[in-house]
Amino acid sequence: MEAEGLGWLLVPLHQLVSWGASGAIVFGGVVPYIPQYRDIRRTQNADGFSTHVCLVLLVANILRILFWFGRRFESPLLWQSIIMILTMLLMLKLCTEVRVANELNIKRRSFADFDLHHFWHWSGFADYVQCVLAFTSVAGYITYLSIDSAVFVETLGFLAVLTEAMLGVPQLYRNYCHRSTEGMSLKMVLMWTSGDTFKTAYFLLNGAPLQFSVCGLLQVLVDLAILGQAYAFAHHPQKPVAHTAHPASAKAL
Repeated sequence: MEAEGLGWLLVPLHQLVSWGASGAIVFGGVVPYIPQYRDIRRTQNADGFSTHVCLVLLVANILRILFWFGRRFESPLLWQSIIMILTMLLMLKLCTEVRVANELNIKRRSFADFDLHHFWHWSGFADYVQCVLAFTSVAGYITYLSIDSAVFVETLGFLAVLTEAMLGVPQLYRNYCHRSTEGMSLKMVLMWTSGDTFKTAYFLLNGAPLQFSVCGLLQVLVDLAILGQAYAFAHHPQKPVAHTAHPASAKAL
């Protein structure tokens, strides 16, 4: 009787934990951008946030959704990509509006100009939407034609997660070049590490495609390398190098 009673309690508890983990996967990735969004709105200054973060995450998550059509994976991971795309579009809209409002008498640049020198530095949010739609259409058409190729599908999934896994590399490289982690939020890196560790564990425990687990482990290694830099430069400071203001991390601020 006691065993039956305990089982009656464990079943809903297990389901509750499962729902909680799925919710964390779906919405956890966008949480760091909420304070960033609010800060940009409050200060009307988007200089501290690189819109290339949005570019990388849009590409990664569009490719992940296309990968889903070739090889079905956990629904929370699919919804995570949809939520992240919407979040990055909101960030782009705000950043574009703030930048245009602060820059007077500038020449309008648009996606239709097809000028590589000003790629992803356009004057209107609609231009970014056009670019995203164009990329999605081309990538979607290629996927439609090649969906029966197992090699193509697996490569598509690998490119999707590898793109996202590389988000921390620019920060790692910047720290290396300047021999310093000055201006980098240690708390943010700790959030990256804990989030990426949880995500990778979720991939492994739920049998996600191999690409997800491998690139999740790569993200954790990059995060740990950045933490290692923070420790090394704090205990063994290098000779200061003259440089301009630090660019924003390409992963997230």
